[in-house]
Amino acid sequence: MNGSSKYSNLSTPLLTALVVLLLIIAAGSTHAQTDRVRIVSTEAGDRLQVNGRDFMVRGMNWDYIPIGENYSYDFWNKPDDIIKAALENEMGLLKAMDVNVIRHYVGIPPRWVEYIYRTYGIYTVINHPLGRYGVTIDGTYIPTTDYSDPRTRATLKAEMMALVDEFRGVPGMLFWLLGNENNYGLEWKSAETEALPEGERQAAKARYLYSLMGEVVAMLHEEDPDRLV
Repeated sequence: MNGSSKYSNLSTPLLTALVVLLLIIAAGSTHAQTDRVRIVSTEAGDRLQVNGRDFMVRGMNWDYIPIGENYSYDFWNKPDDIIKAALENEMGLLKAMDVNVIRHYVGIPPRWVEYIYRTYGIYTVINHPLGRYGVTIDGTYIPTTDYSDPRTRATLKAEMMALVDEFRGVPGMLFWLLGNENNYGLEWKSAETEALPEGERQAAKARYLYSLMGEVVAMLHEEDPDRLV
């Protein structure tokens, strides 16, 4: 070691501890680095880029529900060894198919999104249904989402903002996906819509749905600018 170094008077154990600390800090800064996802437009057309490199999405919907179970199966709360064993099988199959992106509904913990990415090189798209299957307000589940209701709109926005905070800086989270054929769920009734001619009711309801979508998209662009929606 150079005798003029400011660390030259440190004992070996202290120097070792300092090196370990610096490595931990470096690892932490890497963890916090979100992938930059962009649409690049040129005369040749539009293309998706991740961290400055062209990226072709070869993706599919994915969830883990063993044979004999249903949608209520709580996979992500199983012990780590069970989750890892299942992922080893599932992600191995996906990699063999050359899949590089999975779509998953909310509920997958950020640490497993990062694990799938770092272990198998597969990105995750997080899909919030945005009220497609009902909404819970003040602890009460409401099966039919009324997109004209201010409390419903505020609740769904708050859920999205909480997700942004949860996945902020998580490697392997590619972009956000909103809803799932929500136009088929415009079933609420209100004095406003029922007063309209039957042929105009769905159009009026759709305006509430898509205005909320627009507000959420704008919020996501503001709060999470490195990811697409």
